Formats: sequence, C-alpha cells, structure tokens
Amino acid sequence: MSTAPNRRAVAVILLVPLMVTLALWAFAWPAARIAPRDLPVGVAGAAPAAEQLEQRFEQREGAFEVHRYEDEAAARAAIEDRVVYGAVVATPQGPHLLTASAASPVVSQLLREAVTASAPEGTQVKVTDVVAAPTGDPRGSALGASVLPLALAGMAAGAVVTLMGLRGARAALTLLAASALVGLAATAVTHSWLGVITGDWWTEAGVLGLTVLAIGSGVAGLAALFGTGGIGLGALLMVLLGNSFSGVTSAPQLLPEPVGMIGQWLPPGAGGSLLRSVAFFDGSAAGGPLLTLSLWSVLGLAAVLFARRTPKAVEPTAAESAGPAREPALTG
Repeated sequence: MSTAPNRRAVAVILLVPLMVTLALWAFAWPAARIAPRDLPVGVAGAAPAAEQLEQRFEQREGAFEVHRYEDEAAARAAIEDRVVYGAVVATPQGPHLLTASAASPVVSQLLREAVTASAPEGTQVKVTDVVAAPTGDPRGSALGASVLPLALAGMAAGAVVTLMGLRGARAALTLLAASALVGLAATAVTHSWLGVITGDWWTEAGVLGLTVLAIGSGVAGLAALFGTGGIGLGALLMVLLGNSFSGVTSAPQLLPEPVGMIGQWLPPGAGGSLLRSVAFFDGSAAGGPLLTLSLWSVLGLAAVLFARRTPKAVEPTAAESAGPAREPALTG
C-alpha cells in the first residue's frame, strides 16, 4: 500500500498550524507593539519656550524626530506637505497643538495625549486640526479597511492570468484592463458613495488602479519566473505581509522596526500612503510611494512578457513506453 496519502495528510496537519502562527505573527505582533519610533513632529515659537517643548519630546529617546520651525505658518506648511504629522507652537497662552487627522487619526490622538500630559498643570492646550479627516471616515477605519480588498483584487488578477495560461502581451493587457476597472469601481465606492476620500476623482482612480496593477503584475511575474509556486509567494508578500505591514490603519512610524519600512516597499503600504497624499494633501510626499508602485508594475509586467518558460516534457505514448515489439519464439 502506498504511503503517499499518509505523507500528504501529515504535511497538511503540520502546515495549517504553521500558517496560522505566521498569520498571527504578521497581524497581531505589529498591532501589539504600536508606539512612536522616530515619528516626525514639529516645534515652533519663541526660542526659550520652543526649546522646552523640544526637550520634552526628546525625553522619550527614539520616539520622536523633532523639526524646528520659526512660527505657526511654517509649521502648518510642513504639516500640509507631509513633512511632519503635527506640531506644537509655543504661545503666551500656552502650547498650541497642530494636528492632521487625515494623515493618521491614531497619531493625532497620540500627540494630543502626549502634549496634554506634558503641559503644566492647569494649562489649557489648544488643538487645531490643520488637515482634518473627512466626515465620512473621521477615524480612518474605512480607508484602512480598503487595503485588503485591493490586495485580494490584485492577487486574484495575477493568479487568474497565470492559471488561465495567458502569456506575453495578452497577459499584460489583461492585467492592465482589470486594474483600470478595479480602480474606477473602487473610486466610485470610496469617493462617490462613502465619501472616504475627497481628492481629485480621476487621480484617486489612477492610484487605486496602479496599486492593483502593482500587486497583480507582481504575482503574475513571480509565477512566470517560478511557476505556480510563485502565486503562493505572491500571496505571502502582497496579502499576508503587505497588508499587515502597510501601516494604513495607524502609521508606518508606529510599527516595530523594520516592519514599517518593509511595508512601504510593498505595494499595499505604498498604495495606502500614495492614496492619502492625493486624497487629502494635494499630492504632497507622493514621489516615494509612486516610485515603489511603478517599479513593482514595470518589473512584474516585464517578467510576464519576457520570462522564459521551460517547455513541458512530452510524455511517451503507451506504445513507446512498452518498448519495441518482440518476435514470437520460433517453434521447432
């Protein structure tokens, strides 16, 4: 009796707990270790008071990256350009906190709590949301939840193109068309219906479509290079790691190192950052995420178009496998 079925059963029994452990590590570990790590913040105002505010931030070693600005106008410009997540302005009435909940509601709340706790007792901290999150998604939960559907859409596009046997230009055009349609449909839902994003409609559609294209072409390219096993590798990178390391629900600087950095090198994280830039900040700080998505798209499509595939070996026919026919034995 063959032992192959038993071996497959043992492999499944061992593989399922391993996958569950990996998923828990990828999703639960970063969420349980959220804390500021070189989080860029600004300090503005007169020198003596501003220096005191800067020292309070620096007391938490490694938590904040402090930028100094001359006045409130310069600090506001830095927030709008996505250089810093927020800034504290020293005024005669006390600290004035400038935040940007559109950049990250979690960081906005964290700065509010940190500045209020460090302010002298009895001091009222004034808070101004310079770039507010849209009323349709004040906590950013809907925007964060949109990353997984985009990852799944790109994953499905790359896997279907591979499994259907599409090759070369036909596969590339299929990925382009599918990504464009997903971008239009996703923008219709998130912008026109839910009001989750509020930037230029067509620019947002282009970003969503490019995100799906980067994921889909990445998966199809890996499959073109490594066979159908590349689909599993693509799922690991795009869905498991890309989604959990994206930092869209909080901020990349709140995730453990180097998780936040890795997440921005993968299409889901880069797509989330680029979408925030075009939806709320008029495209500020869009260069890095745009370059990441473009590289994944170009390299993936190039692999689909030019990767060499080893031709399948031709199986011998039944007559060939039986060997040459033998002459019947001669009788005396």
